[in-house]
Amino acid sequence: MFKLLTKSDYLLRETLLGLRRGGWMNWAAISTITVLLFLFGISLQSTWQLERLLNQFGSQLEVSAYLQSGFQASDLKPVVEAFPDVVTVTPVTKESAWAELVADLGLSDIAGATDQLKGNPLVDELKVKAKDSESVPAIASQLEALEGIDEVRYVDEAVTRLAQLNDGLRWASLFVITILTLTATAVITTTIRLIVLARRREIEVMQLVGATRIWIYLPFILQGATFGLAGATVAWGLLFSIQRFLTELAAQQADFIQFVVQGLRLTPQQLILLPASLLGLGTLVGLMGSLLAVRKFSLR
Repeated sequence: MFKLLTKSDYLLRETLLGLRRGGWMNWAAISTITVLLFLFGISLQSTWQLERLLNQFGSQLEVSAYLQSGFQASDLKPVVEAFPDVVTVTPVTKESAWAELVADLGLSDIAGATDQLKGNPLVDELKVKAKDSESVPAIASQLEALEGIDEVRYVDEAVTRLAQLNDGLRWASLFVITILTLTATAVITTTIRLIVLARRREIEVMQLVGATRIWIYLPFILQGATFGLAGATVAWGLLFSIQRFLTELAAQQADFIQFVVQGLRLTPQQLILLPASLLGLGTLVGLMGSLLAVRKFSLR
């Protein structure tokens, strides 16, 4: 136990000493990682929010199936309910639809309007609610194939546009994050190499007294991981502050904006996964940069 504490104390002291020797290069490394993780966090959060918006929009989007004359909605309801990804099926009789239409037109004499048109011109309708937006086209195709269905209507343009926006955001974010990851790795590698060069005489002495390469270069690797953790902490703090500011700002806006903001809030699982992802990516980038830096010296 005492030996473990001694080793831990040595690693901590050496890591802090290396960070002090890094000077302003430390800030360059941490700021680069912060920018990388901040954009990564925005991208990840936006993707989650767009997917949630798509699911909400898709679940509220109804497919309207108009039946042929002579077919009743109540007869086809059990068949449609058996379709995969169907949440609810609401039959609308032509009588109720006609009464609602006449009321919307402001006519009080339903019988008179029916007589003038020689009967009810409407047909029964099935309103089908899908489980998610991706299953809407498949449900519409299944409805069109049913006997007794005359026409199927649904509005998919908005969902398609949101899906395309989400895909475009993913590819753009992947490109930017890849470039920034390479940049952050290069900055960390350069920083660690400068720190190693500044302590090369101490390293030579340690080699002469028999210290292993792992024991010599492990503090430098921990310095790279520290850069990643520091950048992740700052990035998460910025994201949390911006999210809180936008929430407070939305509370002063119209009810519709408040409803949209409420719908775009992250789930408890995502609130945990977001900082965990930032810490994981930051630590990985820091370790990659430091390992690349010490590899050149350790192989000599």
